[in-house]
Amino acid sequence: MTTPARQGSTRRPFWFDPRFTIGLLLVVASVVGVYAIVAAADRSTDVYAARGPLVAGDRVDTADLTVTPVRLGTAEHLYLTRADLSEHGAVLTRSLAAGELVPISAIGDESTGSQTSVVLRAQGDLAASVGPGSSVDVWSAATKDRAEHAPPTVLVGAATVVRLIQSDGLVTGRDGRSVEVRVPAGSVAAVLQAIANNDVISLVPATASSGAGR
Repeated sequence: MTTPARQGSTRRPFWFDPRFTIGLLLVVASVVGVYAIVAAADRSTDVYAARGPLVAGDRVDTADLTVTPVRLGTAEHLYLTRADLSEHGAVLTRSLAAGELVPISAIGDESTGSQTSVVLRAQGDLAASVGPGSSVDVWSAATKDRAEHAPPTVLVGAATVVRLIQSDGLVTGRDGRSVEVRVPAGSVAAVLQAIANNDVISLVPATASSGAGR
């Protein structure tokens, strides 16, 4: 005796099962979410870094800088990018070490560039912290006669050291060491006058001299 076949007993394929579809959508959503999180964390921004040591008052352009991709997150607006640098370059308000990222706060306007460099001879030994980019106060003791000098006073405050000039001789004499410093344009005449008068000039780290005056 044969059993009649049931009508409509064909089974639906499993991929039409609503539970399977919902599970598949959850897996896809999870994968997409993880990818989005990883991609956001890995997103880098091209910002400028100093190609070499840069000194406050320098006008810099793309030749002085190098593009560095970094992950800064929400801090990316704090650093100099291609869009921030004009074709005329920018003037630095503080010194930067080689490889240091250029913060927007270190970029000044045209008035910042009203400085110039002079070479002076500093008496005595320089502090270990005095070097290219450091801030120093220029002290001067006016010459009264061959054996006497007036009390020292600050000739220029917070000047920036550009470079330490090496002596051509084998031994550095007692006359001191030549140093190129960047000073405000309005202070150049006073510095040149002190040099012409053979006044005793000394360079003191700005933080040290400001603390001494308290």
